[in-house]
Amino acid sequence: MPNSASERTTESGPVVAGQAEARIDLGAIRSNVGELVRRASGAAVMGVVKADGYGHGMVPAARAMLAGGATWLGTAFVDEALAVRAAGITAPTVAWIVPPGTPLDQAVAADIDLGISVIASIDDAAEAARRVGRPARVHLKADTGLARGGISPRDWAHAVEAAADAERAGHVRVVGVFSHFACADEPGHPSIARQLDAFQLALKTAEKGGLRPEVRHLANSAATLTLPESHYDLVRPGIAAYGLHPIPELDDGALRPAMTLSAPLMLTRSIDTGQGVSYGYRFVAEHPTRLGLVPLGYADGVPRAATNTAEVSVNGARFPIAGTVCMDQFCVDLGDQPVEAGDRVTLFGPGEQGEPTAQEWADRLGTIHYELVTRVGGRVARRYVGG
Repeated sequence: MPNSASERTTESGPVVAGQAEARIDLGAIRSNVGELVRRASGAAVMGVVKADGYGHGMVPAARAMLAGGATWLGTAFVDEALAVRAAGITAPTVAWIVPPGTPLDQAVAADIDLGISVIASIDDAAEAARRVGRPARVHLKADTGLARGGISPRDWAHAVEAAADAERAGHVRVVGVFSHFACADEPGHPSIARQLDAFQLALKTAEKGGLRPEVRHLANSAATLTLPESHYDLVRPGIAAYGLHPIPELDDGALRPAMTLSAPLMLTRSIDTGQGVSYGYRFVAEHPTRLGLVPLGYADGVPRAATNTAEVSVNGARFPIAGTVCMDQFCVDLGDQPVEAGDRVTLFGPGEQGEPTAQEWADRLGTIHYELVTRVGGRVARRYVGG
């Protein structure tokens, strides 16, 4: 049995018999980023590769995004950015969540940009710069209304002053000023205009305080696709780069989902009327039928909420999940269809062969497709094609 993530991952090649896999189409990621570049109003594009590339594999996704026209990369944490550097990728890379105890010396030495959400982090970055012997590259984050991370309006002028002092001392370089939308995926939401105004005010305060950032960035995937006035110098698409539209009702088909999640059917069996299936007998056969057993479960990222709810595809036909999704396996109701052990079961994919999409699963489960792709677990091999 493989004992590391690298042993479970293949760059290409045939499906391994008996293996669950997430097939990742790197060509789709390249193409999606190319489409986002075209829609970015001349702004540079940052490909967001946090959370292991939204479950697609951080390093392969990063390379595909750069090949597609992205010139920056974005991560949540410094250890993710360090892994990008360890892979030999030198593109400007921002890590925007910097909790206390983050290895700032390593980040500064590796030329990783740091997101600054609290004033104290300016001093921390400056101290790391003094130890390393080179300026820390920082992006000041203004809270324009998300009320999650970022420097509040009441503290913004003070943060600008502290950053300008550190820059004049040669300890930091203020590369960027940025913020994040709360409701960009709800076109017309009144908070969007308020946040645009607040960001513009933050930029004016920064300029008045002597800062001249290289990049001003605010737009996530939804804003990249729908709000050209938010594009500034740099846009930060995440989910859209993987082919999943952040506003499903506006999906025009220009983006192609990159992930297809599948597994071989382990076995089939016949059951009689009245037979309960899986834990709790949440499915009881109303007539004689055949079941198929799929070796994937909630430990692999298949939501338990998919019980009796979601559908899968086998040989081009759809079948419902029957009974409770377990840790390592679940059943599907095959009816009288000619499906046998060893046939490939697709949970979701681009939808081009009649299989469900991640958006369909999300709609049935009352969640978002982000959650479905990012939660695919480490036991599921990633197989890369179109590289």
